[in-house]
Amino acid sequence: MARPAANDAPPPTYARGMSRLVYTEEELLREDPTLEPQVIDGARMHGGFRADGTYQPPRAPGREEALAAWEAALRARGGAPLDAEPSLLGGTRLPTVEQSRVLLRHGLGETFWNSLTVIGKIEARGRLLADMPFPDLAPHIVEPIGEMALGHLNKGMLKAHGWDEGGVPGVGAHDAMWFAARDLAFGAGAYPDVDPPENIARPEAGTRFMPELPPEIEGMLSLLMNLLIIEFRAEIGFSASQAILRTPGLFAERAAQAEEAAEIIERIRTDEDIHVRSLRLYLGECASVTFRTVDGGTIPGQELIDRFWNGLVRWATVDQPALAAEQQRTMLRGRVAVLANADDVWAEFEAAA
Repeated sequence: MARPAANDAPPPTYARGMSRLVYTEEELLREDPTLEPQVIDGARMHGGFRADGTYQPPRAPGREEALAAWEAALRARGGAPLDAEPSLLGGTRLPTVEQSRVLLRHGLGETFWNSLTVIGKIEARGRLLADMPFPDLAPHIVEPIGEMALGHLNKGMLKAHGWDEGGVPGVGAHDAMWFAARDLAFGAGAYPDVDPPENIARPEAGTRFMPELPPEIEGMLSLLMNLLIIEFRAEIGFSASQAILRTPGLFAERAAQAEEAAEIIERIRTDEDIHVRSLRLYLGECASVTFRTVDGGTIPGQELIDRFWNGLVRWATVDQPALAAEQQRTMLRGRVAVLANADDVWAEFEAAA
């Protein structure tokens, strides 16, 4: 436990017998040494298996304890984690699971291959959370945040998130796990490499949505909210990928490898639960505090979070899906067109929507 500074009052939460709320970076990054390592095709991946064979995410012991304590403290103060879940982004996706099955049955596996590749590369980008310096929120918030998750963003929480996504030397993370799952299902090098779009977050183009705050603090809050939307979108894609991989007969002689790929994705989903829980908690804490404004005043965090989050949700559920679906339809029509029975396959594809 961190020792309070000489001029600090003793943390009142300890006096009430609640769980401790201050953690060191070493505690938050601690691994469980009793786990059996996760190894895929001879490569060491993060996380591992308990004695009963169940999977445990990397760096889970400290983070899970801390998250439970911080969430309980937030609720005790009358707050709550941000009320949001992946179903928020429900709606039409192109291709649907059944449309993907149609493409694969007709030998058009490139779309699904590309999807798995792009997810892996997007995960790799998450490594920046461990490498980039982020601003300290404490000077910009009226209430003390040392006992909150917000006070630990630069004390291990963002670093752990980044390592989960992009790994550490010698140990593969989500990016490597996605590529391993892809290669199990298709075989290595089955299709050409592909890159994701440069920007998958809301295209803000310098627009200020929280001008009351310094730009770097608005950027920090924007990052946390965009990350949560990305996690939700990813969760929907993870579920769809597993459904495709587990389709009877779809991967023929590679059915066993496809099932293993689906199991790898399930482990990634287990890891991502910690990320979603963390992000919802950060944003719930932001909504519960008061921010200092650039003009010397204050503003409720709830007002800032609601303003940005509502606009972000509209983009993610209305604006972006329509644009993405139209781009996908044009691209998929071109892929189907190379088949001798292209018209029949496209009719089947449309019927599967």
